[in-house]
Amino acid sequence: MKNNSKTPKTQMPANGILAPDYPTCPFRNIITRFGDKWSLLILYVLNASAEPLRFSELEKSIPDISSRVLSSCLRTLEADDLISRKVYPVVPPKVEYSLTETSLSLVPHLQALTGWAIEHFEHVIEHRAKYNKKNRNASAVPAKMIKNV
Repeated sequence: MKNNSKTPKTQMPANGILAPDYPTCPFRNIITRFGDKWSLLILYVLNASAEPLRFSELEKSIPDISSRVLSSCLRTLEADDLISRKVYPVVPPKVEYSLTETSLSLVPHLQALTGWAIEHFEHVIEHRAKYNKKNRNASAVPAKMIKNV
């Protein structure tokens, strides 16, 4: 659907969310940064810790993330001021990660989302399994898109 709005690209649209231009759209530019598999989990783990965590401690806390992906996510979160990276001038190198004031303001929302996920987990998993079973032979859903639960 084409947006025929006369809203300038630098001005927030009336609804405040779906700006037609990517750089000024909070949803496309900010919220989708959490759309990956790991960013919210990394923030959750850092928040759950009483102190900053080293890279290896994050890896141990999230055992199914690769080092490369963890590094990439940490760089992205640091670029968005959601984590702080402190490097100590010692040998071997010591680097610690912690939440920033910006990410601390996100924590209540993350906790609410986590609570929702816990509350609705069983329902969603059951519904997904029923949907997959019902649509397993449907030509509209490619086989590679259907996963066993």
